[in-house]
Formats: sequence, structure tokens, C-alpha cells
Amino acid sequence: MDNKRVISAHLSMFSACAFWGLMAPLGKDAMTHGISGINMVCFRVFGAACLFWLTSLFVHREKVEYRDILKFAGAALFGLVLNQCGFTIGLSITSPINASIVTTSMPIFAMLLSALILKEPITGKKAIGVLMGCSGALILILSSVQAVTGGREGDIRGDLFCLFAQFSFALYLSLFRDLIRRYSVFTINKWMFFWAALYVMPFSFFTLPDIQWTEVPLLTWCEVAYVVCISTYICYILTMVGQRTLRPTVVSVYNYVQPIVSVAVSVVMGIGIFGWLHALAVALVFSGVWLVTKSKSRRDMEREKVGN
Repeated sequence: MDNKRVISAHLSMFSACAFWGLMAPLGKDAMTHGISGINMVCFRVFGAACLFWLTSLFVHREKVEYRDILKFAGAALFGLVLNQCGFTIGLSITSPINASIVTTSMPIFAMLLSALILKEPITGKKAIGVLMGCSGALILILSSVQAVTGGREGDIRGDLFCLFAQFSFALYLSLFRDLIRRYSVFTINKWMFFWAALYVMPFSFFTLPDIQWTEVPLLTWCEVAYVVCISTYICYILTMVGQRTLRPTVVSVYNYVQPIVSVAVSVVMGIGIFGWLHALAVALVFSGVWLVTKSKSRRDMEREKVGN
């Protein structure tokens, strides 16, 4: 495989996850100043759909088979709607630090689903990584049960929403890997966001009119613009570049960048705190992710058999 393409894929995933890490504290701040979780989802989906379809007018147009257009409906459900709804609504309930730490569970889900769907082997090293990662996520969630709700601490409901979002995206990576590699970045995103907009449209009729548009601060609208333009439009372009080259487990492991960025920004902004239980959870999850990514893939084992 072309080294430049591989390096570009890694840099794209790193950048996307860094931007997503910044989205947690900024999105949380916006959702405490007049924007609800479901409205943030509507802004993300409708805004990105408009941007991708507008961009598609200036790039090479691809012919998409009818059956693939229907497949994009499924990809949009798992990769966008359930993922974004779960994370955004969870973020509106829990703390940005908790939400970002939970995102590091995606490599664990990706490994398990790859074994079930793509027949990737589960080695001893992978099993230990899964155990450590799940232990870290469990510690994080259980510590939220005793948290005092005040916007700064976590909430188990929000943590579970964010956890479900990671599972949904990991399932998307495994189910639609071949579809993602078949078309260009803009073709994929314009159709996925088209279907996503149809999914969330019924909810927008009931939630968007409730916004007190004139009372929402300018800073909040700037934060919404960042979520739509950078952490959705730009990040989904970068993510697709990575997905077209890297395996699902490698793509998902870049999630460890998010809590690093989110923790630093949240503490600086004064909307999050970091305790010793969070540190323990991070250590366990990161160690588990490292073990999972160091384990051998099915292709590695097949090459060893051929070599022997």
C-alpha cells in the first residue's frame, strides 16, 4: 500500500479526533445556553447535509447504484443518526470529560464486532485488552452514579447514551466497510447525510420552534457553528479518508485523542473536573486499547501460515 496514502489516512484520523475532542466542551457549553441536545443533532445533520450537497456541485460526480443508495440509508442510521443522537444527548446530560473518556471504548466494540462480522480472530492479547477497557468504562459509569449533578460531574444516563453511540459507530465501521471504500468521500457523505436529515426531520418540527432564537448568546451560535462546520463537515471528510485505507480497529483506536483534548479544554474552561477515578478509568481504557491494537489481525495470521 502507498506509504503516502497510509500516512495521510493516519493524519486525517488524528486531526478528526482532535477536533471531536474539542467539540465535547464547546458543545456542552452551547447546550447549557439555550440549545438542547436534540436541537444540536438537528443543526449538525441539516447543516452538514447542506454543506455536502453544495460541495458535491463542485467535485467529480459519481454514479451510485440504486441498491447502494439504500445501503447508505443503513449506514446513515448507524454511523450518523444513532451515533450523533446518542453522543449529543448524552453530552447534554453528563460532563464533557466523561463523554470523551467513554469514546475510548469504541476500539473494544470494533474488535468484538470485527470478530463477529469480519471474522477477525480474538487472541489472548485482545481478550485482556477487552477486559481492561471494559473495566475502565465500568469504573467511569459507576463513579457517575454517586456524582452530584451540577453540570461539572457526570451522570450515568449520559454516560450510557455516549456508550451506545460508540457501539453504533463501531457497528457501522464493520457493516459498511466495503461500501465506504467504493465511492469518494463527498459521494458517501452527501448520501449519508441526506438519509440522516430524513430521519431527524420529524423531531425538528417539534423541537426547533422551541428555541428562543433572540435570547441565545452570540458565543453559543459560534459554538454551534464549530460543531456543524468543523466537528461534523470537516471531521467526516477526514474520517472517510481514514476509513478508506485503515482497518476498523485502527480507525477506532484514534478515539484516544479525544479525551486528551477534551480534558485539557474542559478544565481550562471551568466546566469540568478530573478526579482520581477518572484517571484510573483512562489508564485502564488506554491500556486495553493498546493491547487490542498490538494483537494480530486475520491477515497477519494468514501471512504467517503462508510463510510457514
